[in-house]
This record gives sequence, structure tokens and C-alpha cells, in this order.
Amino acid sequence: MYRDGRRCAGSAFVIFYRPNGRDGSRFGMSVKKALGTAVVRNRIRRRIREILRLHRQEISPGWDIVIHPRRSVAAAKFSALAEELLALLRGTIGTSRT
Repeated sequence: MYRDGRRCAGSAFVIFYRPNGRDGSRFGMSVKKALGTAVVRNRIRRRIREILRLHRQEISPGWDIVIHPRRSVAAAKFSALAEELLALLRGTIGTSRT
């Protein structure tokens, strides 16, 4: 994924993506220990999963996507995170077809 895929970054997330040739998109995330304690990291994961669950139909199918949150995600408001993550996904994955 990291070698063959493409990368897009925002202030709160770094996204790696590549086409998977399937009918649906697959998501993964990597939350580093440097972001905080286990409680903080789990909260970050839950927030990202909830954003993806609520907006799954708005994301183009046929992609493998790995999301790396940055330190600012732990303190950011949910609505701001959702807005940025969806903008990154729409802006890169929605327009790319490689």
C-alpha cells in the first residue's frame, strides 16, 4: 500500500490510497502510540470509524484506503474532523482513477 499507492495529506490526516478492483472500498487506519494513551488512541479510532460509517455512501467504491491521524485529531471537534476527512477523500479518491 505505501509503496504502490498514492498519498494525500491534510492538517489532521494523511491518507494512502490505491485502486483495489472491487465493488467496494476497504478502510484501514494506523494510530501511533505517540498520539497518546490507549484511551486516547481508541477514541481516535472510534471517531474515524463513525465518520466512515455515517458517510460510507459518499466515498467512491473500488479503493483501498489507509488513514493516519495526526496529533491534532485528539483535540479536534468531531464535525471538523469529518469535514476534513471527507474533503480529502472526495478531493483525491473521488477524482482519481488510476
